[in-house]
Amino acid sequence: MNVYEKEYNEKLTKAEEAVRSVKSGDWIDFGWGVGVPVTLDRALAERIKKEDLRDLKFRGGMVLRKPEIFKIEGAGDHLCWNSWHMTGIERKAIEEGIAFYAPIRYSELPRYYADLPDPVTVAMIRTADMDKNGYFNFGPCTSHLAAMCARAGRIIVEVNENMPVALGRDGQPEKNAVHISRVANIVKSENEPIDELKRGESSSLDRKVAEYIVEEIPDGAVLQLGIGGMPGAVGSMIAESDLKDLGVHTELYVDSFAQMAAGGRITGKRKSIDRGKQVFAFAAGTRRMYDYIDNNPECIGAPVDYTNDAAVIGSLDNFISINNAVDADLFGQVNAESSGTRHISGAGGQLDFALGAYLSEGGKSFICFSSTFRDKEGKVHSRIRPVLKEGSIVTDTRTNVHYMVTEYGKINLKGLTVWERAEGIISIAHPDFREELVRAAEKMKIWRRSNRR
Repeated sequence: MNVYEKEYNEKLTKAEEAVRSVKSGDWIDFGWGVGVPVTLDRALAERIKKEDLRDLKFRGGMVLRKPEIFKIEGAGDHLCWNSWHMTGIERKAIEEGIAFYAPIRYSELPRYYADLPDPVTVAMIRTADMDKNGYFNFGPCTSHLAAMCARAGRIIVEVNENMPVALGRDGQPEKNAVHISRVANIVKSENEPIDELKRGESSSLDRKVAEYIVEEIPDGAVLQLGIGGMPGAVGSMIAESDLKDLGVHTELYVDSFAQMAAGGRITGKRKSIDRGKQVFAFAAGTRRMYDYIDNNPECIGAPVDYTNDAAVIGSLDNFISINNAVDADLFGQVNAESSGTRHISGAGGQLDFALGAYLSEGGKSFICFSSTFRDKEGKVHSRIRPVLKEGSIVTDTRTNVHYMVTEYGKINLKGLTVWERAEGIISIAHPDFREELVRAAEKMKIWRRSNRR
């Protein structure tokens, strides 16, 4: 008998009993990504409805399926959801009046938990089942969960046999798992399939942008890819390229990395640290990718204050960071979070990697986006604006952006004056909007007559 089996059986609880520890006014952490509970979520939603619990404050993020607590009639009278990073599901919940965004610099999130004025009264997270050493692995969502559990008054784990196990850095099991000694209740799930995040097909425009970036990547580079079609297109193009000995150090692990590894592009043997390892804070993708990560000694789940630490990133030579944006302005400011005051996503670790990549010897960070978009009425607008739309969030300040890329080219903004920036940024705008942008630049006194030649 395993030394922890007796304790495991003593703590094994039905979901309906486990959620009885929740009371009105509590702060409840619901995990992250594929670690958001399902069985506990259903049981808690039922209890909230039956007992009219009020003022429940949830923390979580990267939700990949709509929680049952969101579906409660008049949910806003009972709870609010506070997200560290929003998916489309959570964005809709903002419109329903039940969700709010918590602005973060992702690398700092573990520190936030240590310093939060409000406690984590109860933590409910989905994990892999207990290993022989008494640990419940967080699966592909190491992120900040160890720091969250350290602050939690009560921890309830929902074990799922389908949860892939993400191994941690050597000698640090407590960074990517929670020990049974810290767990109050263990709930067996119905072993639902792990939630997937599928990326659509890349467009010809995505591939054009990807071409501009891939030609900047040398053999032995270390990669970070953000969420979205364009970073995904870059990954697919790399998988089909002749690049060699690439490494991975990223906050988000996506299918493209597994695809690159399968194609022989990733070895990590030139990395100065974590040699031969693909390091990530969390993963979201298809079942095929989760299977690739599962107990794979090449794939390492690490806390986000390590993966996103600018000093760690900067210590990796030829670091290449690739992220996308909503829009940008002629000063070089980048918005990746909102459309005016309408929330879209979140800051995540984009700034962490923009800073870290520039510290890297030979490093480059790329912010990529299509030059235009269509509104609901079908009207075409430029994503490059004279100034950001009123209410838009500055995710990357003008001093931190390195390369900006559209389907019309790329521009390295580091060290450029305001008039050189305006000229370069307008050169990668859609041609239909360039004259309008020039007039705006002239009006804002960031354009020289000599620019017209």
